[in-house]
Amino acid sequence: MKNNVKIARIQRDLTQQELAGRTGVTRQTISLIEKGKYNPTLNLCLEICYVLKKSLDELFWIDKEEKL
Repeated sequence: MKNNVKIARIQRDLTQQELAGRTGVTRQTISLIEKGKYNPTLNLCLEICYVLKKSLDELFWIDKEEKL
């Protein structure tokens, strides 16, 4: 799953470990999310959005054309 989590995390000057701690997951989970190798639950997506001060659309939206 493509996403903009890494870009937003860096813009907020957070490490993967810091983001993980604020969202209640491991650093490895954040790494996998950023690489698109793990599809987080909606609740986790929302927690990430709250911490990074971004909307769901900004971080996780996938255009229909990109999905094909």
